[in-house]
Amino acid sequence: MTNRDNIIEITNFEAEELDVYARLTENQLLNRADPEHGMFIAESPKVIERALDAGCRPVSMLVEKKHIETQARELIERCENVPVYTAEFDVLSKLTGFHLTRGMLCAMLRPKLPSVQELCEKAKRLVILEDVVNPTNIGAIFRSAAALNMDGILLTSACSNPLYRRAIRVSMGTVFQIPWTFMDREWPDEMTELLHGYGFKTVAMALKEDSVAIDDPKLLAEEKLAIVLGTEGEGMKNHSIAECDYTVMIPMSHGVDSLNVAAASAVAFWELGRK
Repeated sequence: MTNRDNIIEITNFEAEELDVYARLTENQLLNRADPEHGMFIAESPKVIERALDAGCRPVSMLVEKKHIETQARELIERCENVPVYTAEFDVLSKLTGFHLTRGMLCAMLRPKLPSVQELCEKAKRLVILEDVVNPTNIGAIFRSAAALNMDGILLTSACSNPLYRRAIRVSMGTVFQIPWTFMDREWPDEMTELLHGYGFKTVAMALKEDSVAIDDPKLLAEEKLAIVLGTEGEGMKNHSIAECDYTVMIPMSHGVDSLNVAAASAVAFWELGRK
C-alpha cells in the first residue's frame, strides 16, 4: 500500500496549490525572471519516470484516483512525502481542461541547464536549432536526437522551450535524456567561432542546390559535426547558411520541395549520427 498521509482528495477547485495544474500559463511556470524557481509539468508515468531518473525534483502530483494503487503506485512511493492530489477522472478533466494522459501529472522544479561549453567539450555530434518555435517539432526533434546518436542540443533564444508540456510529451521524456541548453552568445557569428574552437564543422540543412550529398563520405569522416536546422516554413537564415562549413539538402521526389523540420531532423541524424 502507498503512504496515505500524502494522498489529498481534491475538494476545492480554487485551492492555491492546484494553480500549477489549472491556472498558470507555460510562461508563468517557466518563470523567466527567476528561472531557478521555475517549474514544468511532466505528463504520464513514463515521462515522469524519465524526469526523476534525470534528477528532477517533484513538487506535487495530480493523479486519477483509480491509478493510485496501480500504474502510479511506484512513482508515488519513489517521491515519498510529495503531496499527491487526487480525484475521479471527470473531476480532474474539469480542473485541468483536458484529459490526463494515462491519469497522471507531476509538477517539478526546472533542472539547472549545462553550459554551452560543457556540451561542446563532451560531444561529437551536436544539434543546433535556429528559431524552431513549434513545441511539437521541438519534442519530435529531441526524440530523434536521443534515439539517433546525437550528444546534445543547442537552441537559439527564439526557440520554443523544451520544457513546455507539449514538447515534453511529444519527446516522450527524452528532453531529460539528452543534454541541452540555450546559446549564451550571438548566433551564428560568435557561436560558429566557438564551435570551430572545439573542433566542430557545422552542417546547414537547407534547400540549396550547391550542397553536398547527405551521404558524402567527407561528412562522415569529420570527427565532430554540428547539424543546424532552421525555423518552420522559412528554414535557415541565409547568413547562417553562409557561416556553415557544409550545406546539405535531403533529396526529394514526386515534386515535394521539403520535409517538415522534425522529419528532416530524423533523416539527418540517422545519416550523420554514425561515428
